[in-house]
Amino acid sequence: MCGLVGAISQEPVNQSIYDALTVLQHRGQDAAGIITSDGKRLYIRRGNGLVRDVFYTKHMKRLQGNMGVGHVRYPTAGSSSVSEAQPFYVNSPYGISLAHNGNLTNARELKHELYEQDKRHINTDSDSEILLNVFAQELSRQDSYKVTKEDIFTAVTGVFDRCKGGYAVALMITRDGIVGFRDPNGIRPLCYGARETKTGIDYMIASESVALVTQGYDLIRDIEPGEAIYITKKGDVHTQQCSDKARYSTCIFEYVYFSRPDSIIDDVFVHKARMRMGHKMAERIQREWPDNDIDVVIAIPDTSRTSAAEIAATLDIKYREGFIKNRYIGRTFIMPGQKERKKSVRMKLNPIDLEFDGKNVLLVDDSIVRGTTSKEIVQMARSSGAKKVYFASASPPIRYPNIYGIDMPAADELIAHGKTEEEVAEAIGADRMIYQTLEDLIDSVREGNSNLKQFDTSVFTGDYITGEGDEYFSELQKERNDNAKLNRENEAAIDLSDTDK
Repeated sequence: MCGLVGAISQEPVNQSIYDALTVLQHRGQDAAGIITSDGKRLYIRRGNGLVRDVFYTKHMKRLQGNMGVGHVRYPTAGSSSVSEAQPFYVNSPYGISLAHNGNLTNARELKHELYEQDKRHINTDSDSEILLNVFAQELSRQDSYKVTKEDIFTAVTGVFDRCKGGYAVALMITRDGIVGFRDPNGIRPLCYGARETKTGIDYMIASESVALVTQGYDLIRDIEPGEAIYITKKGDVHTQQCSDKARYSTCIFEYVYFSRPDSIIDDVFVHKARMRMGHKMAERIQREWPDNDIDVVIAIPDTSRTSAAEIAATLDIKYREGFIKNRYIGRTFIMPGQKERKKSVRMKLNPIDLEFDGKNVLLVDDSIVRGTTSKEIVQMARSSGAKKVYFASASPPIRYPNIYGIDMPAADELIAHGKTEEEVAEAIGADRMIYQTLEDLIDSVREGNSNLKQFDTSVFTGDYITGEGDEYFSELQKERNDNAKLNRENEAAIDLSDTDK
């Protein structure tokens, strides 16, 4: 999962892109980058770390120009090497810079095809560089002296014909403008907005609406599945549907965990969707466990707070803050190795003993992936004096890997894979485990926009809308397990140390 921004203005865009990236920091903490254009030259800064650690005043001063693209990275493919930080750039045609959120499921075939057929060399292990070169190749086929909107939309159509998976893209053509597009299933989110200034109208493309509104932009709308937008450097806006197979299949996990609660994704307020998740979870508890002995509901901060508060309100049980969060520790879900995740849980959360002592506690989290964090938190609650510890997940059991840009690992590393609720409860040390049903989760989101007929729910069901086969998942198993990630991290560390020398 990554966050991306594209901006175009009559004034310098470096600060706007920087500020938008800080708002999208939750979508990726591995690396950050900004590339800008003054219409003639490009200026770029990329590096590993948080936005605030990558960009200093000296870097910001060098990022000249009135249009640009920014990115925060969370790696699902490749390594954490600086060489794979985005945006990526390719010289031909016209000079194109790209930021990408998602994952191409046919990246290996495309890489071979680009070399054999298109005579293009891919220099990293990133599928984002592959996507950039596919777009560049499709645009070069138009063979125009100066790029036109028709060229752009034809090239995007070519991308949709060649690229499988889930992807949202913001790219910049050095002398001409910025482009955004979203895969035909609309799996990954993308929206755009505008703001009036003394010098004209500014435009911004972003992964989430919150990146727009915090910079003073009015949200215009989401980019639809299979749609592309092209905004010229003069401020002309062109949009076109580029796929005859477009349909909404938004990743439902955006609403569960990844998106900020103050964002609107496909016309659904994330905060309200999470409230409905909590309400439906409480209704399930009332149906299936009417004689429950829960004394207090405690959220595992931060994403689950909305659902937990609604559970407590519906059940008429006290809601309490039981954990203090260290906000200078990153999201444990995104950390590369099991050892780092275990260590960071204790550094990230500290229990308030008096909220647990002598009580039967219902802990609420947005989801359970590996179970590492959940097990540690249950142990914390017991150490703080809880008599019984129950655990509720605002999402259904995650039993299958995600292949569209979220690093949910190999199936055998998912705690719910092949297990019942009772077995998961035993594995994490809880007295009872309560999961949201898939039907209730879908209804919680769809209630905000009845036009959303279908969602990507593959992590719960194992049904993948892009139709990958067994061979793909076999390779994924090798790439996604924690040992493979640790090896990549070690290689990246070596690369970085060589660079420092």
